[in-house]
Amino acid sequence: MTLPPPPDVDIVLPCLNEAGALPWVLARIPDGWRALVVDNGSTDGSADIARALGATVVPEPRRGFGAACHAGLTAADADIVCFCDCDASLDPALLLPFVDEIRSGSADLVLGRRRAHGRGAWPAHARAGNLALARMLRRRTGLRLHDLGPLRAARRERLLALGLTDRRSGYPLEMVVRAADADWRITEHDVPYLPRTGASKVTGTWRGTWQAVRDMSRVLYESPDHAGGTAR
Repeated sequence: MTLPPPPDVDIVLPCLNEAGALPWVLARIPDGWRALVVDNGSTDGSADIARALGATVVPEPRRGFGAACHAGLTAADADIVCFCDCDASLDPALLLPFVDEIRSGSADLVLGRRRAHGRGAWPAHARAGNLALARMLRRRTGLRLHDLGPLRAARRERLLALGLTDRRSGYPLEMVVRAADADWRITEHDVPYLPRTGASKVTGTWRGTWQAVRDMSRVLYESPDHAGGTAR
């Protein structure tokens, strides 16, 4: 029996109770890409909705944003893997030029810099936490990035070689820090950031934002010994 070819791109969508957002998000997945909805313990039927809409559901019972992201990464088959939130705050179609940049070899990791569109899209406390982390990242790595948002693209094998260990909110930052330590070429592009569907699980409150900042800042000064690969 002939096996089907691997997808052009796998897009990892961490999901915890996103039933209201899934139809819009999955309708925006580019043709030829595979949506990997990582169910992180949803109780609202998100997994069933995702399956019904044609997505591949990856169960990850261990709670944590990083746990869900990494489960999706390890389940991916495509050469290029993208990440996007599953709450309708970011349009997965915005990743098309990110993937082109990876394919062309002009970048090793492409990040989306969120620009708030619409009232309440990005609360002040969440922006303040993100700005503080970006400044700490700049001191740690020299990278002049403005955001540590979830919209991103890179090659799967190189991401796995980074040996990412954080399974909480620090996962996105750890990816950037270890990529920088491995001399990856990292680029950043503006993307519209929309009001999310439903309540935020992480940065919807000052307490949640503080926890996320604490998780992320903890990984800034970890040893880079596990970082793998060099820029092509």
